[in-house]
Order: sequence, then structure tokens, then C-alpha cells
Amino acid sequence: MKKILVANRGEIAIRVMKTARKMGIKTVAVYSEADRNAPHVRFANESVCIGEAPSNKSYLVGEHIIKAAKKLNVDGIHPGYGFLSENSDFAELCEQNNIIFIGPKSKSIKMMGDKLAAKDAVKDYNIPMVPGVDRAVTDPKEAASIASEIGFPILIKAAAGGGGKGMRVVEKEKDVQEQMARAISEATSAFGNGAVFVEKYITSPRHIEIQVLADSHGNVLHFFERECSVQRRHQKVVEEAPSSILTPELREKMGQAAIKVAQSCDYLGAGTVEFLVDRNLNFYFLEMNTRLQVEHPVTELITGVDLVEQQINIARGEAITLKQEDLKICGHALELRVYAEDPLNDFLPSVGTLTTYKIPVGKGIRVDDGFEEGLEIPIYYDPMLSKLITYGKTREESIQLMINAIDNYKVEGAFTTLPFGKFVCEHEAFRSGNFDTHFVKNYFTPEKLIASTKEEAKIAALVALRIYLEDEKTLKLPTN
Repeated sequence: MKKILVANRGEIAIRVMKTARKMGIKTVAVYSEADRNAPHVRFANESVCIGEAPSNKSYLVGEHIIKAAKKLNVDGIHPGYGFLSENSDFAELCEQNNIIFIGPKSKSIKMMGDKLAAKDAVKDYNIPMVPGVDRAVTDPKEAASIASEIGFPILIKAAAGGGGKGMRVVEKEKDVQEQMARAISEATSAFGNGAVFVEKYITSPRHIEIQVLADSHGNVLHFFERECSVQRRHQKVVEEAPSSILTPELREKMGQAAIKVAQSCDYLGAGTVEFLVDRNLNFYFLEMNTRLQVEHPVTELITGVDLVEQQINIARGEAITLKQEDLKICGHALELRVYAEDPLNDFLPSVGTLTTYKIPVGKGIRVDDGFEEGLEIPIYYDPMLSKLITYGKTREESIQLMINAIDNYKVEGAFTTLPFGKFVCEHEAFRSGNFDTHFVKNYFTPEKLIASTKEEAKIAALVALRIYLEDEKTLKLPTN
């Protein structure tokens, strides 16, 4: 493989290109008209415009990407995450055009992309599942009947869903019909598929996922877990590895379960198996993401393995040279997704021009980003500016490094989730490890963020005043 096209933008495009460059592989960037001056375009060896600013006229048009790949004699396409990364039709289009799709086969993507099909695929592997039904439900009366059997609260969930869309928690029978209609409508709008299913809603859950790699030689390995429970709108904001609640025995059980899930769909490449873990440390299969995850850097840091390099090697037909016993957890890593969002206004997107953009640097600090000072944040795409990752010998060290890094991350021109990240890292529930997916609901309000910021400003002012007074004393000391 001598040349790959990265069918993505922003920080993930640059992150993939960095590994390709290290491996001596040339890269091609694709860009929309809105991204003409984006850093990922300049970082690549070659670049090509694939359409207008809206993603449905550029990054989501598989035919445009294939055309560019063929024109520039590309050997493989890396999809990153988002956009076409979990689109089985695009993977199949690559296969039909003799271009290597750096990811799983289209059959596996299709199977795991449908949550009902995924549940059906793994049911013979003795993997714990959340109580519920593994078929589509369309009748609210049937949903209410199922709920009476498994008990409220229930979760109505889109079969083809992701990112919290088409998902409704229902506490009482009287709300089933309304919430089901909303879930179906949202699922139809977001995914073109209104199928929903019903399962027991696990209260106080932890969202823990296992990284897996599988090659074409029958090797499947797990690379331990990531804790992804700090979320807003069912989407992750803070992730870490390892989790503070897993025992070595539970870690091994979940790792083996993840390997079985990968085997159930004849998986190839990097994938992530997601689980819910309840307060009694029972774990349940949730879904499989058939791509590289946003939070993959924390796994890379605790294992010392470049997951993108592994993806490319596997796509070239090579066997994974590592053995499961070779893999050890070393240290602790923490990631904050730096979104251009306003935490004081329900995390709504905040677009603008980055008049100031200075990233933190130092030992144990990694920033994967795709922006620079002076750039405008486009309204057409996910508002993530970067990923701020810290690595230390212990969890406490990585948390403190994150707080320091946030303080040294300077962004002006848009609101970001940096203050929220600091709020999380300083909160006792997070520091103690005693939190779940309801962290934002239970602990965060805009008022609390403002209060913590004011207290910080007050302390800074007092320190400045003390320094000033000490300086004054020094200046007034009598001279001999």
C-alpha cells in the first residue's frame, strides 16, 4: 500500500495521515469548499475538492470519493470515524472498485450497524444482554406489555441508531405511546429507518467499551477498556483508560466477551464493543462500533500500540504480530473532547472565527486537532475542534495534568467545552470514580460552572493582591 486517501476532515484526517507518513505511505486529502484552507488539506501529499460545503454534497457522497481515489491511483481508503466510516454501501463500493477499505468488510458493517441484527449475531455466544426483545416493535400496546414483563423504566431505542438519536427513556406506562412515536419519528429522520426495540433501562449504568483488533489470519485481540460514562445528550465528552471500577477478573471476562462479538461477525480490523455495567458490576452487550473510535488515543497511550498502524497492516493482509499476553496496561490516560459548544447554554454549537488558538504542550500532553488560529469553524459539521489527551503514571496524575493543560489551552472566538472538562476533573464524584452516565444530570448546571469560575477568579485575584502587597513591602524596606 503506497498511497491512501483519508475520507474525512479535521483532527482525525491529520491523525491518520501522521501514521501513514511514519509508515512511508503517501496521503490524499479530500475537502469540501468550506474546508479549502483547512490544515488537513495542507498536511497531505495531495488533495482534491469533492463538493460543496454541506456534507451530503461532499463527505457523504461515496461516488465523489471513489472518483478522486481512482483519479489519483489510490491503493486504500481510510474512512476515519463519522461520515461514511460505518456505511456498508461505501465499503462495498470500495471493494467493487478494487480499492482497499481500511476497515471491516461490508457484511460485518451491515450486521453490526443494525442493533437487532447484532443482537441476533451474538446470541449464540453466551454474551450477557439487557433484558428486552430482540425484534422491532411498532405497536405501543405491545411495548407497554413488554414493559410490564421486564419492569419500568424501559428504553425505546432505534435499531439503526447511534449518538443518542431515536432513544427514549420511559418511566411510566401512560408515556409509552407518546415517547414511542417520538423515537420512531426521530429514527426515521436520522437514519431512514423507523424500527425500534424495547429493553430494560439500566439505572446508574457505566458505559464501558473494549477495543478489539482482528486480522485475516484468525487472530482477535482485545486492548482493554475505556470508561466513557461522562456524556451529554448520550454522547461522550470525557473518556479514560483504564476504568476505575473493573477488577482484573471482570476486565478479562469483558475482553473475552468482546472477542466473541468480533468473531460472531467475522470481523476485520479495529472495532469497539460497547457494554453497560450496572452498580453490581453485571455487564451487558450494547453494540459494536465498526470503526476507529474518537477516544482511541487513550488506549494507544496505555498500551503503546498505534491503532491506525495496526489498521493499515491488517488491511494489507498482514497478521497481528502481538499476542494477548504481550499486552499490559501501563499508566492512565484521560481524554476531553474539545467541542465548539457553549456549556452554559445546553451545549449548543458555538461557531465563529478562532481569533486566538493556542494549544498546551508538555510531557504527558497530546492534542489531536484540525484547527489553527484565524480559521472559521464551519456550521456544516460536528463542532469538535480537538481532543485533549493526558497521560500519567496514575489516574490522579493524568487528572491533574488535564486540569493544567486546560488552563494552558487558549481559545477565543467561540465557546468550548474546556471549562466543562475542568469542572468534571475537579468534581469529587469524578475524582473518586463514583459516577455514572448521569454525571451531567446529577452534578452539572450552568450556575455551578459559573460559580466555580467565579471562585477561581476570586482566588486568582487574592493571590495577585498578596503578591502585590509583598512587593510593596519589599519596595518600602529601609536601605542602609
